[in-house]
Amino acid sequence: MAAKKKTVAKKPKEKKKAEAGIVTRGKRKESVARAVARAGKGILRVNKFLFETIQEPYAKQIIGEPLLIAGDVSKTVDIDVSVYGGGPMSQAQAVRTAIARALVEFTGDAELKKKMMAYDRSLIVEDTRRVEPKKYKGRKARARFQKSYR
Repeated sequence: MAAKKKTVAKKPKEKKKAEAGIVTRGKRKESVARAVARAGKGILRVNKFLFETIQEPYAKQIIGEPLLIAGDVSKTVDIDVSVYGGGPMSQAQAVRTAIARALVEFTGDAELKKKMMAYDRSLIVEDTRRVEPKKYKGRKARARFQKSYR
């Protein structure tokens, strides 16, 4: 009788930390954005579309602010952002926060963080405000139905 060979399942290769990149998050209203930063050539993708292909000029300006503040640092980092929920402007602001956090965490530069905080605090710190829920006896969160005694 021949001895049976045991087949051992190979463990999946774990990605190195440099390959996996740094994952950060940004929120605004109902929008949530996740950014993955890794060393590269300065490519920025939002939902798998290149940054240059964004049509709305104001949203493009909002998303590009952290890149302008970071300067040359942003040309050495590839950032992939996935965003969902909310409207187009809140998505742009969530992406902006996620990118700024990714750049600061990737470089580990306290001076860059100070620079971004001085420009606009919401680049690093999320906006915690949320929509107030509607209550009964009214049409909206605070408005009440009118009374008439005629």
